[in-house]
Amino acid sequence: MKEVDDRIKENLNILFVGFNPSIRSSETGHHFANPNNRFWRILVESGLTSRKFSPEEDDLLLDLGYGITNIVARPTKAADEITKQEYMVGRKILIQKITRFQPKIICYVGKGVYLQFSGKKTAPWGVQEEAVVPDTIDFVAPSSSGLVRMKLEEMVDIYKELRELIA
Repeated sequence: MKEVDDRIKENLNILFVGFNPSIRSSETGHHFANPNNRFWRILVESGLTSRKFSPEEDDLLLDLGYGITNIVARPTKAADEITKQEYMVGRKILIQKITRFQPKIICYVGKGVYLQFSGKKTAPWGVQEEAVVPDTIDFVAPSSSGLVRMKLEEMVDIYKELRELIA
């Protein structure tokens, strides 16, 4: 399995952080490439993008001030295959990325991503009281995975808060 390159640069408005790449993302080299993943639909329906991008266009997000990375680089079928050791290593690497590239908002695409990163037991949706990396805003959003049972409209409403934060 190939890792998927980060889509990242300095001073992004939002850095989206997923658990890890799917098998399909590994095969294509693009983020959120599983056809059941709703990430691209959520972006357009929340107003974060003006149209629905395809996974193959993930580089174009950089022009909008958005980037994509993961807490763990190893592709898997499901996030429950990620080990505690991988999360520990991934946490250190992610802190380095955030410190180096200084995005304004870190959007954790999945509450579990944020809980693994922060070490907290619970977290509300949206902006967190305190950021893990100073001078950034931690934002917890639902996972866009097709396995998540939350209604799309509810997910979109949470992502709309990101648009308001960067406005």
